[in-house]
Amino acid sequence: MRQETVLLLMPPMELSQYDGVAGGQVTPDAAASLVQVHDPVQPTRSKIFGLPRKSRAWMVVTQLAGINFITSFSTGLLTIGLPTIAADLKLDNSLLVWPSSVYALTGGTCFLIAGTVADVIGPRIINLTGCFFLAVFILASGVSRTGIELIMFRAMQGIASALVVPSSISIVSAAVEDGRPRNLAFGILGLSMPLGFSLGLVLGGVFEDSSLGWRAGYYIGGAVSFLLWLVGIRTLPAVRSPSEGPSMLQRLAKEIDWAGAAIASICLAAFSYVLAMLSSDILEIKKPANIVLLSLSMALIPAFIMWMNRQEKLGKPALIPNYIWKKNRAFTTVCIMVLLSNAVMNCMELFCSLFFQDVQGTTALGASLRLLPNLLMGTFINLITGTIVDRVPAMYAVLISSGLCAGAPLLMALINPAWPYWYAAFFAQLLAPLSGDVLFTVGLIIVSDSFPTRTQALAGAVFNTVSMLGVSVGLTTMSVISTTVTEDSDVSDKASPEALIKGYRASFWTLFAWMVVACLVGGVGLRRLGKVGVKKD
Repeated sequence: MRQETVLLLMPPMELSQYDGVAGGQVTPDAAASLVQVHDPVQPTRSKIFGLPRKSRAWMVVTQLAGINFITSFSTGLLTIGLPTIAADLKLDNSLLVWPSSVYALTGGTCFLIAGTVADVIGPRIINLTGCFFLAVFILASGVSRTGIELIMFRAMQGIASALVVPSSISIVSAAVEDGRPRNLAFGILGLSMPLGFSLGLVLGGVFEDSSLGWRAGYYIGGAVSFLLWLVGIRTLPAVRSPSEGPSMLQRLAKEIDWAGAAIASICLAAFSYVLAMLSSDILEIKKPANIVLLSLSMALIPAFIMWMNRQEKLGKPALIPNYIWKKNRAFTTVCIMVLLSNAVMNCMELFCSLFFQDVQGTTALGASLRLLPNLLMGTFINLITGTIVDRVPAMYAVLISSGLCAGAPLLMALINPAWPYWYAAFFAQLLAPLSGDVLFTVGLIIVSDSFPTRTQALAGAVFNTVSMLGVSVGLTTMSVISTTVTEDSDVSDKASPEALIKGYRASFWTLFAWMVVACLVGGVGLRRLGKVGVKKD
Protein backbone atom coordinates (compact mmCIF):
# COMPACT_ATOMS: atom_id res chain seq x y z
CA MET A 1 0.00 0.00 0.00
CA ARG A 2 1.24 3.50 -0.84
CA GLN A 3 2.66 5.34 2.16
CA GLU A 4 1.09 8.69 2.96
CA THR A 5 2.58 11.57 4.93
CA VAL A 6 0.26 13.50 7.23
CA LEU A 7 0.95 17.03 8.43
CA LEU A 8 -0.65 17.33 11.85
CA LEU A 9 -1.82 20.93 11.72
CA MET A 10 -5.27 21.70 10.36
CA PRO A 11 -8.48 20.44 11.98
CA PRO A 12 -10.79 18.23 9.89
CA MET A 13 -13.21 21.05 9.03
CA GLU A 14 -10.35 23.20 7.66
CA LEU A 15 -8.66 20.68 5.37
CA SER A 16 -7.83 22.48 2.12
CA GLN A 17 -6.92 21.21 -1.33
CA TYR A 18 -3.65 19.88 0.04
CA ASP A 19 -5.42 18.51 3.13
CA GLY A 20 -2.08 18.17 4.85
CA VAL A 21 -1.75 14.81 3.13
CA ALA A 22 0.72 13.90 0.42
CA GLY A 23 -1.21 13.32 -2.76
CA GLY A 24 -4.19 15.33 -1.52
CA GLN A 25 -6.17 12.20 -0.58
CA VAL A 26 -6.97 10.84 2.88
CA THR A 27 -6.48 7.09 3.07
CA PRO A 28 -8.00 5.02 5.89
CA ASP A 29 -4.61 4.91 7.66
CA ALA A 30 -4.16 8.65 7.29
CA ALA A 31 -7.69 9.29 8.54
CA ALA A 32 -6.98 7.12 11.57
CA SER A 33 -3.87 9.11 12.34
CA LEU A 34 -5.86 12.33 12.13
CA VAL A 35 -8.44 10.97 14.56
CA GLN A 36 -5.67 10.13 17.01
CA VAL A 37 -4.26 13.64 16.88
CA HIS A 38 -7.35 15.83 17.00
CA ASP A 39 -8.89 15.96 20.44
CA PRO A 40 -12.69 15.63 20.01
CA VAL A 41 -13.25 17.44 23.28
CA GLN A 42 -11.25 20.51 22.25
CA PRO A 43 -11.20 20.44 18.44
CA THR A 44 -10.18 24.08 18.04
CA ARG A 45 -7.18 24.08 20.36
CA SER A 46 -3.58 23.17 19.57
CA LYS A 47 -1.53 21.07 21.97
CA ILE A 48 1.40 23.40 21.33
CA PHE A 49 1.23 26.71 23.19
CA GLY A 50 -2.52 26.16 23.76
CA LEU A 51 -3.29 28.29 20.71
CA PRO A 52 -6.13 27.91 18.19
CA ARG A 53 -5.00 25.97 15.15
CA LYS A 54 -5.36 28.98 12.85
CA SER A 55 -3.10 30.94 15.16
CA ARG A 56 -0.56 28.15 15.06
CA ALA A 57 -0.72 28.12 11.26
CA TRP A 58 0.20 31.80 11.20
CA MET A 59 2.97 31.19 13.72
CA VAL A 60 4.36 28.71 11.22
CA VAL A 61 4.17 31.32 8.46
CA THR A 62 5.87 33.87 10.73
CA GLN A 63 8.73 31.48 11.51
CA LEU A 64 9.26 30.63 7.84
CA ALA A 65 9.10 34.30 6.87
CA GLY A 66 11.63 35.04 9.61
CA ILE A 67 14.15 32.65 8.05
CA ASN A 68 13.62 34.29 4.65
CA PHE A 69 14.09 37.64 6.37
CA ILE A 70 17.47 36.66 7.87
CA THR A 71 18.67 35.14 4.60
CA SER A 72 17.96 38.40 2.78
CA PHE A 73 19.36 40.37 5.72
CA SER A 74 22.75 38.71 5.28
CA THR A 75 22.64 39.45 1.54
CA GLY A 76 21.89 43.10 2.29
CA LEU A 77 24.88 43.23 4.64
CA LEU A 78 27.10 41.90 1.88
CA THR A 79 25.69 44.19 -0.82
CA ILE A 80 26.32 47.40 1.08
CA GLY A 81 29.51 46.27 2.79
CA LEU A 82 31.34 44.53 -0.05
CA PRO A 83 33.95 47.28 -0.61
CA THR A 84 34.81 47.40 3.11
CA ILE A 85 34.70 43.61 3.52
CA ALA A 86 36.92 43.09 0.48
CA ALA A 87 39.49 45.55 1.82
CA ASP A 88 39.43 44.04 5.31
CA LEU A 89 39.82 40.45 4.09
CA LYS A 90 42.19 41.41 1.27
CA LEU A 91 39.87 39.87 -1.32
CA ASP A 92 41.40 40.00 -4.77
CA ASN A 93 39.54 42.11 -7.36
CA SER A 94 39.13 39.03 -9.57
CA LEU A 95 37.11 37.43 -6.74
CA LEU A 96 35.10 40.52 -5.81
CA VAL A 97 31.74 39.20 -7.04
CA TRP A 98 32.28 35.66 -5.76
CA PRO A 99 30.78 36.11 -2.27
CA SER A 100 27.50 37.00 -4.02
CA SER A 101 27.82 34.69 -7.02
CA VAL A 102 28.79 31.55 -5.12
CA TYR A 103 25.63 31.80 -2.99
CA ALA A 104 23.50 31.76 -6.13
CA LEU A 105 25.64 29.00 -7.64
CA THR A 106 25.32 26.51 -4.77
CA GLY A 107 21.74 27.42 -3.92
CA GLY A 108 20.52 27.18 -7.50
CA THR A 109 22.28 23.84 -7.94
CA CYS A 110 20.72 22.23 -4.87
CA PHE A 111 17.14 23.54 -5.01
CA LEU A 112 15.73 20.73 -7.16
CA ILE A 113 17.31 17.89 -5.22
CA ALA A 114 16.31 19.43 -1.88
CA GLY A 115 12.74 19.92 -3.08
CA THR A 116 12.29 16.35 -4.32
CA VAL A 117 13.75 14.86 -1.14
CA ALA A 118 11.51 17.09 1.01
CA ASP A 119 8.44 15.80 -0.83
CA VAL A 120 9.38 12.22 0.09
CA ILE A 121 10.72 12.38 3.64
CA GLY A 122 8.69 15.41 4.71
CA PRO A 123 9.44 19.15 4.60
CA ARG A 124 9.84 19.63 8.36
CA ILE A 125 13.13 17.79 8.82
CA ILE A 126 14.59 19.33 5.66
CA ASN A 127 13.54 22.82 6.74
CA LEU A 128 14.93 22.51 10.26
CA THR A 129 18.20 21.09 8.97
CA GLY A 130 18.53 24.03 6.62
CA CYS A 131 17.68 26.52 9.39
CA PHE A 132 20.39 25.12 11.64
CA PHE A 133 23.14 25.23 9.05
CA LEU A 134 21.99 28.64 7.85
CA ALA A 135 22.61 29.97 11.36
CA VAL A 136 25.99 28.24 11.53
CA PHE A 137 27.30 29.65 8.26
CA ILE A 138 25.94 33.17 8.76
CA LEU A 139 27.88 33.25 12.03
CA ALA A 140 30.89 31.73 10.27
CA SER A 141 30.81 34.51 7.67
CA GLY A 142 31.20 36.99 10.51
CA VAL A 143 34.39 35.34 11.76
CA SER A 144 35.98 34.93 8.32
CA ARG A 145 39.69 35.76 8.33
CA THR A 146 40.29 35.65 4.57
CA GLY A 147 38.31 36.25 1.42
CA ILE A 148 38.46 32.55 0.55
CA GLU A 149 36.88 31.64 3.89
CA LEU A 150 34.06 34.11 3.29
CA ILE A 151 33.43 32.64 -0.16
CA MET A 152 33.34 29.10 1.27
CA PHE A 153 30.93 30.05 4.05
CA ARG A 154 28.68 31.87 1.58
CA ALA A 155 28.69 28.75 -0.60
CA MET A 156 27.53 26.62 2.33
CA GLN A 157 24.91 29.25 3.18
CA GLY A 158 23.54 28.83 -0.34
CA ILE A 159 23.15 25.08 0.20
CA ALA A 160 21.40 25.69 3.52
CA SER A 161 18.97 28.12 1.88
CA ALA A 162 18.22 25.47 -0.76
CA LEU A 163 17.01 23.22 2.05
CA VAL A 164 14.87 25.94 3.61
CA VAL A 165 13.10 27.67 0.73
CA PRO A 166 11.38 24.80 -1.19
CA SER A 167 10.30 23.08 2.03
CA SER A 168 8.80 26.39 3.21
CA ILE A 169 6.51 26.45 0.18
CA SER A 170 5.39 22.89 0.89
CA ILE A 171 4.69 23.66 4.55
CA VAL A 172 2.66 26.77 3.70
CA SER A 173 0.67 24.82 1.08
CA ALA A 174 -0.23 22.30 3.77
CA ALA A 175 -0.66 24.60 6.74
CA VAL A 176 -2.80 27.36 5.23
CA GLU A 177 -6.08 26.82 3.44
CA ASP A 178 -6.22 27.78 -0.22
CA GLY A 179 -7.69 31.04 -1.42
CA ARG A 180 -6.95 34.40 0.17
CA PRO A 181 -5.27 33.04 3.35
CA ARG A 182 -2.69 31.12 1.33
CA ASN A 183 -2.21 34.04 -1.07
CA LEU A 184 -1.51 36.27 1.92
CA ALA A 185 0.88 33.69 3.36
CA PHE A 186 2.82 33.61 0.08
CA GLY A 187 2.80 37.41 0.10
CA ILE A 188 4.24 37.45 3.62
CA LEU A 189 7.02 35.08 2.54
CA GLY A 190 7.71 37.49 -0.30
CA LEU A 191 7.66 40.70 1.73
CA SER A 192 10.04 39.23 4.31
CA MET A 193 12.78 39.29 1.67
CA PRO A 194 12.82 43.04 0.85
CA LEU A 195 12.31 43.80 4.54
CA GLY A 196 15.34 41.72 5.47
CA PHE A 197 17.40 43.14 2.63
CA SER A 198 16.50 46.72 3.56
CA LEU A 199 17.40 46.21 7.21
CA GLY A 200 20.65 44.58 6.12
CA LEU A 201 21.47 47.60 3.97
CA VAL A 202 20.70 50.12 6.70
CA LEU A 203 22.35 48.29 9.59
CA GLY A 204 25.28 47.32 7.39
CA GLY A 205 25.90 50.98 6.66
CA VAL A 206 25.49 51.89 10.34
CA PHE A 207 27.88 49.16 11.50
CA GLU A 208 30.52 50.10 8.94
CA ASP A 209 30.43 53.77 9.93
CA SER A 210 30.67 52.88 13.64
CA SER A 211 33.20 51.12 15.84
CA LEU A 212 31.23 47.85 15.64
CA GLY A 213 32.41 47.03 12.13
CA TRP A 214 30.83 44.90 9.41
CA ARG A 215 31.07 41.64 11.38
CA ALA A 216 28.42 42.71 13.91
CA GLY A 217 25.62 42.26 11.38
CA TYR A 218 26.54 38.62 10.80
CA TYR A 219 26.69 37.93 14.54
CA ILE A 220 23.18 39.34 14.93
CA GLY A 221 21.89 37.43 11.88
CA GLY A 222 23.36 34.14 13.09
CA ALA A 223 21.95 34.56 16.61
CA VAL A 224 18.45 35.34 15.32
CA SER A 225 18.66 32.35 12.96
CA PHE A 226 19.42 30.05 15.90
CA LEU A 227 16.44 31.49 17.76
CA LEU A 228 14.16 30.89 14.75
CA TRP A 229 15.50 27.34 14.47
CA LEU A 230 14.43 26.70 18.08
CA VAL A 231 11.02 28.25 17.37
CA GLY A 232 10.71 26.02 14.29
CA ILE A 233 11.34 22.89 16.35
CA ARG A 234 8.37 23.88 18.46
CA THR A 235 5.97 25.21 15.82
CA LEU A 236 6.56 23.51 12.47
CA PRO A 237 3.96 20.77 11.88
CA ALA A 238 5.03 17.27 12.85
CA VAL A 239 5.11 14.61 10.16
CA ARG A 240 3.66 11.21 10.86
CA SER A 241 3.93 8.24 8.52
CA PRO A 242 1.92 5.03 8.86
CA SER A 243 3.94 1.92 9.69
CA GLU A 244 2.62 0.06 6.64
CA GLY A 245 3.91 0.50 3.10
CA PRO A 246 7.39 1.12 1.72
CA SER A 247 10.16 2.24 4.03
CA MET A 248 11.67 5.70 3.77
CA LEU A 249 14.74 4.38 1.95
CA GLN A 250 12.53 2.52 -0.52
CA ARG A 251 10.54 5.67 -1.19
CA LEU A 252 13.72 7.68 -1.69
CA ALA A 253 14.93 5.10 -4.18
CA LYS A 254 11.68 4.67 -6.12
CA GLU A 255 9.84 8.01 -5.93
CA ILE A 256 12.65 10.39 -6.87
CA ASP A 257 14.02 10.90 -10.36
CA TRP A 258 17.64 10.87 -9.23
CA ALA A 259 19.04 10.79 -12.75
CA GLY A 260 16.95 13.78 -13.81
CA ALA A 261 17.91 15.68 -10.66
CA ALA A 262 21.59 14.93 -11.28
CA ILE A 263 21.43 16.07 -14.91
CA ALA A 264 19.65 19.31 -13.97
CA SER A 265 21.97 20.04 -11.04
CA ILE A 266 25.18 19.41 -13.01
CA CYS A 267 23.87 21.59 -15.84
CA LEU A 268 23.02 24.44 -13.46
CA ALA A 269 26.30 24.09 -11.54
CA ALA A 270 28.45 24.18 -14.68
CA PHE A 271 26.53 27.08 -16.20
CA SER A 272 26.49 29.10 -12.96
CA TYR A 273 30.22 28.55 -12.46
CA VAL A 274 31.02 29.84 -15.93
CA LEU A 275 28.77 32.86 -15.34
CA ALA A 276 30.55 33.60 -12.08
CA MET A 277 33.94 33.41 -13.79
CA LEU A 278 32.81 35.68 -16.62
CA SER A 279 31.47 38.24 -14.15
CA SER A 280 35.02 38.79 -12.88
CA ASP A 281 36.74 38.80 -16.28
CA ILE A 282 35.21 38.35 -19.74
CA LEU A 283 38.50 36.84 -20.96
CA GLU A 284 37.83 33.82 -18.73
CA ILE A 285 35.70 32.46 -21.58
CA LYS A 286 38.91 31.66 -23.46
CA LYS A 287 40.13 29.22 -20.81
CA PRO A 288 39.71 25.53 -21.80
CA ALA A 289 38.07 24.59 -18.49
CA ASN A 290 35.34 27.20 -18.91
CA ILE A 291 34.77 26.25 -22.54
CA VAL A 292 34.33 22.61 -21.52
CA LEU A 293 31.95 23.47 -18.68
CA LEU A 294 29.86 25.77 -20.85
CA SER A 295 29.66 23.12 -23.59
CA LEU A 296 28.71 20.50 -20.99
CA SER A 297 25.90 22.65 -19.61
CA MET A 298 24.51 23.28 -23.09
CA ALA A 299 24.69 19.57 -23.98
CA LEU A 300 22.85 18.58 -20.80
CA ILE A 301 19.78 20.66 -21.69
CA PRO A 302 18.60 18.38 -24.55
CA ALA A 303 19.75 15.39 -22.50
CA PHE A 304 17.43 16.47 -19.68
CA ILE A 305 14.51 16.91 -22.09
CA MET A 306 15.06 13.45 -23.57
CA TRP A 307 15.32 11.90 -20.12
CA MET A 308 12.04 13.50 -19.04
CA ASN A 309 10.40 12.15 -22.19
CA ARG A 310 11.72 8.66 -21.42
CA GLN A 311 10.46 8.76 -17.83
CA GLU A 312 7.01 9.88 -18.95
CA LYS A 313 6.74 7.09 -21.52
CA LEU A 314 7.78 4.46 -18.99
CA GLY A 315 5.44 5.83 -16.34
CA LYS A 316 8.33 6.49 -13.96
CA PRO A 317 8.92 9.58 -11.79
CA ALA A 318 10.01 12.58 -13.85
CA LEU A 319 11.58 15.57 -12.13
CA ILE A 320 9.86 18.23 -14.28
CA PRO A 321 7.67 16.48 -16.88
CA ASN A 322 7.86 17.98 -20.36
CA TYR A 323 4.08 18.31 -20.57
CA ILE A 324 4.14 21.04 -17.90
CA TRP A 325 6.13 23.29 -20.25
CA LYS A 326 4.18 22.37 -23.39
CA LYS A 327 0.59 22.34 -22.13
CA ASN A 328 0.74 25.00 -19.43
CA ARG A 329 1.52 28.27 -21.19
CA ALA A 330 1.07 30.30 -18.01
CA PHE A 331 3.71 28.22 -16.21
CA THR A 332 6.26 28.63 -19.00
CA THR A 333 5.54 32.35 -19.31
CA VAL A 334 5.81 32.99 -15.60
CA CYS A 335 9.16 31.16 -15.41
CA ILE A 336 10.59 33.35 -18.19
CA MET A 337 9.22 36.53 -16.61
CA VAL A 338 10.47 35.58 -13.14
CA LEU A 339 13.95 35.01 -14.55
CA LEU A 340 14.02 38.40 -16.28
CA SER A 341 12.31 40.37 -13.51
CA ASN A 342 14.43 38.89 -10.76
CA ALA A 343 17.56 39.68 -12.76
CA VAL A 344 16.45 43.29 -13.21
CA MET A 345 15.42 43.75 -9.58
CA ASN A 346 18.69 42.41 -8.14
CA CYS A 347 20.88 44.23 -10.66
CA MET A 348 19.06 47.49 -9.97
CA GLU A 349 19.83 47.16 -6.26
CA LEU A 350 23.51 46.41 -6.87
CA PHE A 351 24.21 48.94 -9.62
CA CYS A 352 22.23 51.72 -7.94
CA SER A 353 24.31 51.13 -4.82
CA LEU A 354 27.49 51.33 -6.91
CA PHE A 355 26.20 54.47 -8.64
CA PHE A 356 25.50 56.23 -5.36
CA GLN A 357 28.87 55.28 -3.84
CA ASP A 358 31.31 55.25 -6.77
CA VAL A 359 29.81 58.00 -8.94
CA GLN A 360 28.07 60.35 -6.51
CA GLY A 361 30.53 59.69 -3.69
CA THR A 362 28.06 58.90 -0.91
CA THR A 363 28.96 56.76 2.10
CA ALA A 364 27.72 53.19 2.55
CA LEU A 365 25.04 54.44 4.94
CA GLY A 366 24.02 57.18 2.51
CA ALA A 367 23.66 54.65 -0.30
CA SER A 368 21.59 52.31 1.87
CA LEU A 369 19.22 55.15 2.78
CA ARG A 370 18.82 56.02 -0.90
CA LEU A 371 17.88 52.40 -1.62
CA LEU A 372 15.36 52.28 1.21
CA PRO A 373 12.31 53.44 -0.86
CA ASN A 374 12.93 50.50 -3.21
CA LEU A 375 12.73 48.01 -0.39
CA LEU A 376 9.85 49.62 1.48
CA MET A 377 7.84 49.73 -1.74
CA GLY A 378 8.63 46.04 -2.28
CA THR A 379 7.30 45.23 1.18
CA PHE A 380 4.08 47.14 0.54
CA ILE A 381 3.56 45.57 -2.91
CA ASN A 382 4.03 42.02 -1.61
CA LEU A 383 1.45 42.52 1.12
CA ILE A 384 -1.09 44.17 -1.18
CA THR A 385 -0.61 41.54 -3.90
CA GLY A 386 -1.27 38.71 -1.47
CA THR A 387 -4.49 40.41 -0.37
CA ILE A 388 -6.03 41.28 -3.76
CA VAL A 389 -4.51 38.77 -6.20
CA ASP A 390 -7.70 36.67 -6.22
CA ARG A 391 -9.79 39.71 -7.22
CA VAL A 392 -7.74 41.10 -10.12
CA PRO A 393 -7.00 39.33 -13.44
CA ALA A 394 -3.41 38.15 -13.15
CA MET A 395 -2.43 39.34 -16.62
CA TYR A 396 -3.28 42.96 -15.83
CA ALA A 397 -1.49 42.88 -12.49
CA VAL A 398 1.65 41.40 -14.03
CA LEU A 399 1.76 43.58 -17.15
CA ILE A 400 1.02 46.88 -15.38
CA SER A 401 3.64 46.21 -12.72
CA SER A 402 6.20 45.13 -15.32
CA GLY A 403 5.54 48.18 -17.48
CA LEU A 404 5.99 50.52 -14.52
CA CYS A 405 9.10 48.63 -13.43
CA ALA A 406 10.68 49.24 -16.85
CA GLY A 407 10.69 52.92 -15.97
CA ALA A 408 13.23 52.35 -13.17
CA PRO A 409 16.27 51.39 -15.29
CA LEU A 410 15.16 53.94 -17.89
CA LEU A 411 15.37 56.74 -15.32
CA MET A 412 18.77 55.55 -14.13
CA ALA A 413 20.02 55.32 -17.71
CA LEU A 414 19.04 58.95 -18.34
CA ILE A 415 20.13 60.31 -14.97
CA ASN A 416 22.65 63.10 -14.59
CA PRO A 417 24.96 62.41 -11.61
CA ALA A 418 24.72 66.09 -10.66
CA TRP A 419 20.94 65.90 -10.23
CA PRO A 420 19.52 65.81 -6.69
CA TYR A 421 18.28 62.41 -5.53
CA TRP A 422 14.63 63.49 -5.76
CA TYR A 423 14.76 64.32 -9.49
CA ALA A 424 15.04 60.78 -10.86
CA ALA A 425 16.79 58.31 -8.55
CA PHE A 426 14.02 58.42 -5.95
CA PHE A 427 11.32 57.53 -8.49
CA ALA A 428 13.54 54.83 -9.95
CA GLN A 429 13.76 53.21 -6.51
CA LEU A 430 9.98 53.30 -6.13
CA LEU A 431 9.39 51.62 -9.50
CA ALA A 432 12.20 49.04 -9.40
CA PRO A 433 10.57 46.34 -7.21
CA LEU A 434 7.08 46.37 -8.75
CA SER A 435 7.46 43.57 -11.30
CA GLY A 436 9.55 41.18 -9.24
CA ASP A 437 7.40 41.45 -6.13
CA VAL A 438 4.07 41.08 -7.93
CA LEU A 439 5.46 38.11 -9.84
CA PHE A 440 6.65 36.50 -6.61
CA THR A 441 3.10 35.99 -5.36
CA VAL A 442 1.37 35.48 -8.72
CA GLY A 443 4.14 33.27 -10.06
CA LEU A 444 4.34 31.16 -6.93
CA ILE A 445 0.60 30.50 -7.07
CA ILE A 446 0.77 29.52 -10.76
CA VAL A 447 3.82 27.29 -10.29
CA SER A 448 2.33 25.70 -7.17
CA ASP A 449 -0.93 24.95 -9.01
CA SER A 450 1.01 23.41 -11.91
CA PHE A 451 2.43 20.63 -9.72
CA PRO A 452 0.55 17.87 -7.87
CA THR A 453 -0.16 18.50 -4.21
CA ARG A 454 2.31 15.79 -3.19
CA THR A 455 5.22 17.65 -4.86
CA GLN A 456 4.79 21.18 -3.54
CA ALA A 457 8.39 21.35 -2.31
CA LEU A 458 9.51 20.57 -5.86
CA ALA A 459 7.23 23.35 -7.11
CA GLY A 460 8.93 25.76 -4.75
CA ALA A 461 12.31 24.44 -5.88
CA VAL A 462 11.52 25.06 -9.55
CA PHE A 463 10.32 28.59 -8.82
CA ASN A 464 13.40 29.47 -6.78
CA THR A 465 15.79 27.80 -9.23
CA VAL A 466 14.45 30.06 -11.97
CA SER A 467 14.74 33.07 -9.65
CA MET A 468 18.31 32.22 -8.67
CA LEU A 469 19.26 31.60 -12.29
CA GLY A 470 17.94 35.07 -13.08
CA VAL A 471 20.23 36.54 -10.42
CA SER A 472 23.28 34.72 -11.84
CA VAL A 473 22.53 35.59 -15.47
CA GLY A 474 21.70 39.19 -14.61
CA LEU A 475 24.73 39.90 -12.45
CA THR A 476 27.10 38.28 -14.92
CA THR A 477 25.67 40.01 -17.97
CA MET A 478 25.57 43.43 -16.34
CA SER A 479 29.07 43.04 -14.89
CA VAL A 480 30.46 42.13 -18.31
CA ILE A 481 28.63 45.01 -20.02
CA SER A 482 29.60 47.55 -17.37
CA THR A 483 33.26 46.51 -17.28
CA THR A 484 33.60 46.32 -21.07
CA VAL A 485 32.03 49.73 -21.69
CA THR A 486 34.10 51.34 -18.94
CA GLU A 487 37.34 49.85 -20.28
CA ASP A 488 36.49 50.98 -23.82
CA SER A 489 35.65 54.53 -22.74
CA ASP A 490 37.88 57.44 -23.76
CA VAL A 491 38.46 58.39 -20.11
CA SER A 492 42.05 57.69 -19.11
CA ASP A 493 41.32 56.92 -15.45
CA LYS A 494 39.07 53.87 -15.64
CA ALA A 495 38.30 54.03 -11.90
CA SER A 496 37.04 57.61 -12.07
CA PRO A 497 33.33 58.47 -11.76
CA GLU A 498 33.37 59.72 -15.37
CA ALA A 499 34.45 56.29 -16.65
CA LEU A 500 32.29 54.23 -14.29
CA ILE A 501 29.08 56.08 -15.17
CA LYS A 502 29.46 55.05 -18.80
CA GLY A 503 29.49 51.38 -17.84
CA TYR A 504 26.66 51.74 -15.34
CA ARG A 505 24.55 53.62 -17.87
CA ALA A 506 25.01 50.83 -20.44
CA SER A 507 23.88 48.29 -17.83
CA PHE A 508 20.77 50.32 -17.02
CA TRP A 509 19.85 50.49 -20.71
CA THR A 510 20.21 46.70 -20.94
CA LEU A 511 17.99 46.22 -17.90
CA PHE A 512 15.37 48.45 -19.50
CA ALA A 513 15.44 46.28 -22.63
CA TRP A 514 15.02 43.14 -20.53
CA MET A 515 11.90 44.53 -18.86
CA VAL A 516 10.43 45.41 -22.25
CA VAL A 517 11.02 41.79 -23.31
CA ALA A 518 9.36 40.59 -20.09
CA CYS A 519 6.29 42.72 -20.87
CA LEU A 520 6.07 41.28 -24.38
CA VAL A 521 6.40 37.71 -23.10
CA GLY A 522 3.69 38.32 -20.51
CA GLY A 523 1.36 39.93 -23.03
CA VAL A 524 1.52 36.86 -25.27
CA GLY A 525 1.71 34.07 -22.70
CA LEU A 526 -0.78 35.30 -20.11
CA ARG A 527 -3.50 36.69 -22.37
CA ARG A 528 -5.90 33.84 -21.50
CA LEU A 529 -5.08 33.78 -17.81
CA GLY A 530 -7.84 34.93 -15.48
CA LYS A 531 -7.71 35.29 -11.73
CA VAL A 532 -5.35 33.13 -9.69
CA GLY A 533 -5.35 32.16 -6.04
CA VAL A 534 -9.13 31.75 -5.94
CA LYS A 535 -10.36 29.39 -3.23
CA LYS A 536 -11.30 25.98 -4.60
CA ASP A 537 -14.58 24.43 -3.56
